[in-house]
Amino acid sequence: MLGLINHVVRISARRDRTEINSAMVDALMDLFAPERLTIYRCYTGKRKTIVFACAGYGPQGQFLRNAYLPDHHFCQPIDRDPLLRQCRKELSAVLDYQEDGSHRVIFPVLRLDEPIYFIDLVLSDEFSADRRVTLMGLIEYFGNHIALLDYGEADTLTGLASRKTFDKHLFELLGQAASDELLGNDHQFARRALAPDSNHWLAVCDIDHFKRINDNFGHLIGDEVLIMLSQVMRQSFRFDDQLFRFGGEEFVALLQPTDRASAQATLDRFRSDVEKTVFSRVGHVTVSIGFSQLLSCDTPTDVIERADEALYYAKRNGRNQVACYEQLITDGRLAAREIAKGEVELF
Repeated sequence: MLGLINHVVRISARRDRTEINSAMVDALMDLFAPERLTIYRCYTGKRKTIVFACAGYGPQGQFLRNAYLPDHHFCQPIDRDPLLRQCRKELSAVLDYQEDGSHRVIFPVLRLDEPIYFIDLVLSDEFSADRRVTLMGLIEYFGNHIALLDYGEADTLTGLASRKTFDKHLFELLGQAASDELLGNDHQFARRALAPDSNHWLAVCDIDHFKRINDNFGHLIGDEVLIMLSQVMRQSFRFDDQLFRFGGEEFVALLQPTDRASAQATLDRFRSDVEKTVFSRVGHVTVSIGFSQLLSCDTPTDVIERADEALYYAKRNGRNQVACYEQLITDGRLAAREIAKGEVELF
C-alpha cells in the first residue's frame, strides 16, 4: 500500500503529459511487473481513430516519447489491432489469453465517452483479483489526473488548447525539429523522416465580421459560433496538428511538417468547411487565414507577427481567403520584415 501511495504522489506532482506518462510507467512496472506495457494516446477523427505508443516497456526496455508531438513511426490506425478496436468499441476493459499462458488486458481511459488513452498490459497468469482491483484504481486515478491537466491547459469555451499553453508547445516543436535536423533524415536516428521542402507552419485564423455577430445576435450566440467553429477545426486538420484558441474570434494552428502547397491546401479545406457549415441562427460564417513558416530562431511573437501580416492582407483584400506570408513576399505584395542576424530556416 505504501508503494502505491508513493507512486500516486509522484504522478500527482507532474504537470506535463509526457512526465505523467513516465511516472505512470514507473508505477505500473514497480507495482505489477507486466511482461509488456504500452500507453497509447488516442486521437479520434472523422474518418479513423489513430493510436500513438507514447510510453511503455518492451523487449528493448522502457521507452518514452513526447506525448504532445506524436511520432508517425509509432502511430497506427486502431483497426490494425483487433483487441484495441474491440476496446474502442465496447469502451471497457478487454482481455485476451496468450498462447504462453499470460494474458493481455487493455483498459480505456475515457473522457465524455470517448477514449483518450489505452493502457495495454501483458500480465502473468498468477495476477490476483486483488491486484487487478488496485490496477484498475491506479488507471482511474491516471485518467482523472490527465483530465485535470487538460482542464488547466484548455480554453474553457471551445476545449481547444489555450493561449497560455502555446509557447510551451511551440518551443517543444522547435526543439524536436532542430534535433531532427541535426540527426539528419536517417530513419535509424531521426524521429521522423521529412520529405524535401517540408516545414512546420503556423496559421492564424480569424472569423470575418465577428463583431457583427455579437452585435446582431448577442454574445451567447457568438459563443455558440466559436464552439461550432472549433468543432469544424478539429475535423478539418490532421490528428497531429496542434490547435489553439487565442481569445476572442482568433484561432491558431501549428501544422506538422509539409510543403507550402500542402499547407495551403489544408488551410483552404478548413476555410471551405467553415464556409459550407450552417451555424444555427447565424447562417453562414467565413474565416480569413494567414500563415507563415517557422524559423529556427523564432519566438512566438516573431512567427505570429508574420502570420498576422498575411492575415491582415487577406482581410484587406476581400476576406474568406488564405494568404501565405512567404508567397506574398515573393510576389511583391508585402515588404519582408527585417530578419534578426543569425536567424536561419529550420529545414
